[in-house]
Amino acid sequence: KAEAEARHRLFVMQIVQPGLAGLMDGSVSTLAPLFAAAFATHNQHHEAFLIGLAASVGAGISMGFAEALSDDGKLTGRGHPLIRGVVCGVMTAVGGIGHTLPFLIPSFYTATTIAVIVVILELAAISYVRNKYMDTPLLQATFQIFVGGLLVFLAGIAVGSS
Repeated sequence: KAEAEARHRLFVMQIVQPGLAGLMDGSVSTLAPLFAAAFATHNQHHEAFLIGLAASVGAGISMGFAEALSDDGKLTGRGHPLIRGVVCGVMTAVGGIGHTLPFLIPSFYTATTIAVIVVILELAAISYVRNKYMDTPLLQATFQIFVGGLLVFLAGIAVGSS
């Protein structure tokens, strides 16, 4: 039993936590530049897509390095830094690319609507993972994630509309 608990703890510390941090960062931090670009360019959906893609890939690289270099795992027991860095970096990029892909659609309103739906699904997934693996009450996790996402989303729209 102790061995199973240790494996579960390592899985949470080495995979879930860095993956969750990456998904949260990728899903939320890329909102502002993507939606600012979308609202600033309106019918130039391709530019919004490129900015969202660059933000997603750049954030993935940055978060991957930050996670891998922040802790070698020896003192904290968080596991191998390379694994944590790769998980965090990939999940950061995935979190940003999810709501960037709709901007390949030529219609600004269709692309924006689908991107907003994808963001809602991303935030719901983050809330679910926080509830399941981090023991955060679902309502609390949902409220925290959606408030943060909404603030960043509105900031992007405000900047892009000015």
